[in-house]
This record gives sequence, C-alpha cells and structure tokens, in this order.
Amino acid sequence: MKKNTLVPFFSLILFVSYTPFFAQQQITDITVVEDSEAPIINKHIYGHFAEHLGRCIYGGFYVGEESVIPNTDGVRNDIIAALKDLNIPNLRWPGGCFADTYHWKDGIGPLNERPEIVNTWWGGVTEDNSFGTHNFLNLCEVLEAEPYLSGNVGSGTVQELADWVQYTNFKGTSPMSDLRRENGRDEPWSVKYWGIGNEAWGCGGNMRAEYYADIYRKYATFMSDADMEGGIYKIASGASNDDYEWTETLMKNIPRSMLQGVALHHYSVIDWGAKGSDTEFTEDLYFKTMQESWLMNELIEKHTAIMDKYDPEGKVDLIVDEWGGWYDVQEGTNPSFLYQQNTMRDAMIAGMTLNIFNNHAKRVKMANLAQTVNVLQAVILTEEKGQKMILTPTYHVMHMYKVHQDAKLIPLSFTSPEYTFEGSSLPAISVSASINDDEVVHISITNIDPKKTNTLTLDATSLHIKKIEATVLKSEKLQDHNTFDNPDKIKPTEFKNFQLKKGKLEIDIPPFSVVVLKGSH
Repeated sequence: MKKNTLVPFFSLILFVSYTPFFAQQQITDITVVEDSEAPIINKHIYGHFAEHLGRCIYGGFYVGEESVIPNTDGVRNDIIAALKDLNIPNLRWPGGCFADTYHWKDGIGPLNERPEIVNTWWGGVTEDNSFGTHNFLNLCEVLEAEPYLSGNVGSGTVQELADWVQYTNFKGTSPMSDLRRENGRDEPWSVKYWGIGNEAWGCGGNMRAEYYADIYRKYATFMSDADMEGGIYKIASGASNDDYEWTETLMKNIPRSMLQGVALHHYSVIDWGAKGSDTEFTEDLYFKTMQESWLMNELIEKHTAIMDKYDPEGKVDLIVDEWGGWYDVQEGTNPSFLYQQNTMRDAMIAGMTLNIFNNHAKRVKMANLAQTVNVLQAVILTEEKGQKMILTPTYHVMHMYKVHQDAKLIPLSFTSPEYTFEGSSLPAISVSASINDDEVVHISITNIDPKKTNTLTLDATSLHIKKIEATVLKSEKLQDHNTFDNPDKIKPTEFKNFQLKKGKLEIDIPPFSVVVLKGSH
C-alpha cells in the first residue's frame, strides 16, 4: 500500500435520518472515520464454480475441438474472454455432489480409452470423460485463475486423492508424475486449493460431523505438500446454512496445522419443495428471496463467532464455496439440469451478497458463485442448439465489483433504511467500500427496494476526492433479463445521479439497482 498522509485508511459510519412518510426518498448520511487495521478483500471472494451438471461443462464451457464454435482445446473462446474480463480469481471443479462420485483417472489418457460414466446425481446422463484433469487445469492457466479441486471422499479412497495431488503437483520422478508426463504434461500445475469432500453431511456421504472430522484428518495426513511453496491449502466440507454444531465439531476436533479453510453453503431458496419461477415471480416471492439472501450476513457472523472461539488468531478461513439463487428450472428444460434465467432479482442477490462478503473479509477469504455457465445463478448462458452466448445481470454486477479484489476494506457501520413488505422489513441498502494501492476509492451500493429511491450523503472532505465516476445496473422491471435475441437489455451504464459540492457527495440510488462509484484525486 502506498503511503499518503492526506488519505488515511478509513471506515464509513452511516447514520440514517428518515423523511416523512409521504416522501419518496430516505436519506442516509455517511461519515468517514479513520481505521488502520481493516483487512484486505481477498480476490478469491470473487470465485466461481463449475460442476459436471446439466450444460455447465458439456455444451457450456466445453464444445470439443471439432466444434464450429471458435474454441481453444475445446473450450469456447467467447467464454474464456468473458471470464478473463471478469478477472476470475479461482474456479472450483468438478463438483458439488458430482465430486464424490468422480474418479479422476477416468478423465486422463487417450480419449478412446476413457470409460463412459453415469452422472447419478444430475439426470442419470452418460458422459464420456472427454473433459478431465488436463482440460480443467489448462483452462485455469489460460484464465490465469487458481484451480480449486474438490476431492472424492464419499466414494473414493485416501490413495486416490493422494495420487491426484502427486499427479498435479510433483516435479520429480514418481509413479503419478511419470504418468502425467506420459499424458503430455511435463511441468506440474501446482494446484494449491483442495476440498476434502463436499457436503459430507449430505450427498457426500451422509456423515456425522464427528465421523467426518476423523475422515478429514486421515485424508489430510496423506496429501503431500511436496513441491508446493507454503504447502497445499486444505478445505474441509463445511456446514449447510445454520448447522453451527457442524462447524464447532470440526474446529474442535481438527488440529489447526491440518486445516486451512472450512466451507459454508447457503442458497437463497424460499422453499425447497416449491422454489418459484425464475422469471414470473411476485413481490412476495422477491421479498422472501431477499430475506434468504440477507441471512448470509447472520450465518457468517455466527459461524465466525464459533471459529473465533477455537481459532482466535484467525488462521483458519471461512470459505463460502456455494452461494446464489435457486429457482424452478426454465420451462421445458430437464429438471435435473438446473437451468434458470437470470433477472434483476439475481443482480440484487449478487450485489447484496458480495457486499456482505467484502465487509466480512477478515474471516471470509474465498467464495464461489454457483455456477459459472448454464446452471443456477450463472454469469453466462449459452444456447442449447446454437452458437449464441449472453452475459447475465449477475455477470455485470461481478464485473462492476471486481475493483474490490485485493483492495483494503473500508469497514462500514450503518443503519439502513428499510424495505418493508406486508409488515416485514429488510435493510434496503447494502454498501461496501475499499481503497486500492493507487489510493482510488470504490464504493458499491445495492438498493433492493423495488419502489423507492434512497439518497446517500457522504462527507468526502478527508478523502480529498477531486473526481468521481460511476456506473449503474438497473432496468424497468425486477423480472427483466437478457435473452439471446436481446443480449444487452440489461448492462451497466454511466451513472450521473450524484453531485459533489464543497467536499460533500450526494447520491440518489434508484430502486432495485446496483451502483459503483470511483473516487480519485
């Protein structure tokens, strides 16, 4: 961080005063306060997830080298370009539930010798293993993203996972590194991030927390750190939602020396038996979805409190490696493929959730949106029969927010105006802010209220900001979305609803919109 005595590290303290009930705006006053110990927002918070599920890999990322769609080693060039522009920091693969039935040796070697397998989790479809370890790790190199491999604990063996680590990471002579060379790769990929199982409490084996803690210790013991500077980073299969006992059991029973991260999964689902339409939803369903999204803040706080109890020095990270919206599938698509459209509701989920992650950057060091292409809250959708690709509102939010990656957090303390629906209320405004190495300030704001503009005022005198630029993502209806016929219906545009006078910044945040401001000298 460059030193500049004119710009202290600071936090934003937000004080709210309410206008009369008949007014259209609520005013939030923001005060800047010095804070020298704020954490860095780890870029890995902006990670993604690609599972062998539906059309995420096959027909999404991977179309094969013979496809008429321009590709690099079978992966669509337009997807590569879009993800590089997103500054994707890491990519999790091959699952998900699929990971605990995946045997990595099925996906290496000559294509005509690879066995066909049945994806028992997602539709019972047969795949030919044409996309395997080399494809994925080479893709990560092209993307300049860190691979995050989910190891098979549910149906695999300790030796199998230990061999995978050696195959990907060992430089010297060994059975697995020699096998890698036989398959055309001399230098190892140096894979740092490893998940030891996935959802061990459910599809990963229906294990008890105490049993999984012992299983984790066994697997971690045999995963060699050889040739990895600083060692590999092992992530335990963590809790679902508010299963605080699971987190406590792992923290209590796994030595710190064996554990670098503990996972957490939370989806914005209103009812697992009736998730609701992806595009034809009422304000009632929207409000309930926002409630589930805002719950992420409470979950992180309570899981963090347990981790603080056993790890007061903060050496173990919280990894939210599955999050996002989950609705009924698009009409006419395979129910097991989890293909859904992406509306302004999803932009609200993304903006709110990323603000939550940023503000909890002291303990949250990685997160993975589910999923990258054609599944759940995807950032990219591709035609099932065709060559077109679209970027979703969620993509655009993550693109706007990428400015926070590896920047210093500006901690926030505020009382938000409320979004009230049928007697229940939620914070309408979520905010996170950061300052980067060039001392440029970015403030990201999400207003989930579908009807009201909210006004923020910031005394920016101590920031010595001379120039402000801003972008906004908004649309006419919450249900609006991009389509293959109209791919740019929703995209970021220049935002001008602010003014800076004598060091005081006033911003009008439109209903259900995301705004990112850039302040420089």
